Amino acid sequence: MSLKLRITDDMKAAMRGRAHPEEAQRAKEMVRLGTIRLLLAAIKQKEVDERIELDDATLGDPVIGGIVEKLIKQRKDSISQFQAAGRNDLVMAEQAELVVLQSYLPEQLSADEIEAAVTAAIAESGASSVKDMGRVMGLLKPRLAGRADMGQVSVLIKARLAS
Repeated sequence: MSLKLRITDDMKAAMRGRAHPEEAQRAKEMVRLGTIRLLLAAIKQKEVDERIELDDATLGDPVIGGIVEKLIKQRKDSISQFQAAGRNDLVMAEQAELVVLQSYLPEQLSADEIEAAVTAAIAESGASSVKDMGRVMGLLKPRLAGRADMGQVSVLIKARLAS
């Protein structure tokens, strides 16, 4: 099943879930439904902007995965800003959306797997200083996209090349 189809099916299931009598379950489904609708709107916007239809047959999940990653990054930025402002109610709302969005990413790599990929990319590119960081990131981005936080990968590369 394609990622787009899975997201659409999840939206339908969340819409049916709104009929739950338990208030807590209903609230949870409303957050899930709102987040899924937001994701589908972002996908639709990409399709309209580029005049294409995103699915596994054309561009594949990496494009939709990129949209999911972008929304996750926005949520993380919002959470840090809301925490700094002391708005715990908004932090909780963003965290709930973050959990829903993260369910559409592929399984995340472990720290050891990321370390091994960084080591291999540094060796493959022949990088020897921080100036070569772009080459290493260029190799790793397609390999780790959606499976690792590229910000953390960048910090790891910089630490390796600085020493």
